[in-house]
This record gives sequence, C-alpha cells and structure tokens, in this order.
Amino acid sequence: MQTTTLLFYIFSLVLVYAAFRVITAKSPVSAALHLVLAFFNASCVWMLLQAEFLAIALVLVYVGAVMVLFLFVVMMLDINIDSLRRNFWKHFPVAGIIGAIIAVEMAFVLVRGFDVKQAAPFAPEVAKVANTKALGIDLYTNYLFPVQVAAVILLVAIIAAIALTLRARKDAKGQNPAEQVRVKKADRLRIVKMAPVIEQPSAPPADAAASAPTQGGQA
Repeated sequence: MQTTTLLFYIFSLVLVYAAFRVITAKSPVSAALHLVLAFFNASCVWMLLQAEFLAIALVLVYVGAVMVLFLFVVMMLDINIDSLRRNFWKHFPVAGIIGAIIAVEMAFVLVRGFDVKQAAPFAPEVAKVANTKALGIDLYTNYLFPVQVAAVILLVAIIAAIALTLRARKDAKGQNPAEQVRVKKADRLRIVKMAPVIEQPSAPPADAAASAPTQGGQA
C-alpha cells in the first residue's frame, strides 16, 4: 500500500468519526470542535488530491472564521440542549433511513456523472500554471455567470438575515435620525416674555430688632 493511500484512509476515517460526533455530541461546544476536526481532515484529503487552494481556503475561511463565530455564539447563548434532544432517538430510525437513501442517491449520481478514467486532460497552457491561477481562470472565464449569480444569492441571504434579526424591542431606548435631521429651532427652544420684577430688600425679623437695644444697654 502506498503512503498516499494510507494517509487517505486515515484522514477519511477521522473525518467520518468527527462528522458522526458532530450530530451525536451532547454538548454544542464539543460538536463544534469535532466539526473543526472534520474540516481539518477534509483539507488534508484535498491536499492529497493536489487541491492546495481549496484546502487552505477551507482552513482559513471555515476553521479560522466561521467556526470561531459558531463557538462564540454557542458560548454566549444559553441553549437548553435537553429540550432539543428530547425526541432525538425517537426520530433517529426515520432520519437514518432518509440519510442512507440520500447517500445512495448521491453515490449513484457521482459515479455515473464523473468518469475519471475517461476525463479529458488539461490543456498544456493550463497544466503549466499554478492550481490557484488555473481555478481563477476557469471560474472567471467559463463560469463567470454562475459566480455572479452565487454572489447575488449570498448578498440577498445576508440582507435577509439582518432583516430577520432586526426586531424592535419595547425596552430599548433609541432615537430616530430622520427626526433629528428635520428638527427646527422652534421645536427645541421657546422664548417667553415676562414683565420685570424688582426684588425689595427683606426686613429684619421683629425679635432681632427688639433685642438689639437691650444688649447695647447692658454693655
């Protein structure tokens, strides 16, 4: 057995185990960490297939950004896992059957749709360039329209996610910027004319005026 084949089986077994633990782990943090392990092993498999750009992109984008966000959200939210897993084993047989059917269908489509033995070789000018450059040339020449459609779909998904999570709270205090811009001086300042009032000096108390001569006579 060659070294590449042995490494492929090792990475594949760890990938399958990590993926299984993602859906069976009781703790969401443990499930997220197993998903990170699955991404790492998938990137190793892509490295064996000489798809260096996809492997690095998987590690940088999903492990370095998406999974860090997942862990942050999971740790910040107090998720009640017991209520979510209450009927897990009750629906597990049906879910397992559906998953097996989907796996068989995908295998049937992939085996019939991709014939590696009869695949056309790369053009000589494409075979000389690097993997990343060849992928970029193929994406932005032959598949430019699908890339643009995917970009628009992702943009719509981002806007929809922000719109769904942007909810008005009754206990939140905020200001309307449009009203602040349209405000006028008369809305904030009111000038009131009043007649002048002259204050008279206050007279001394009666008991203080009566006791003053007495104290002088005693002195």
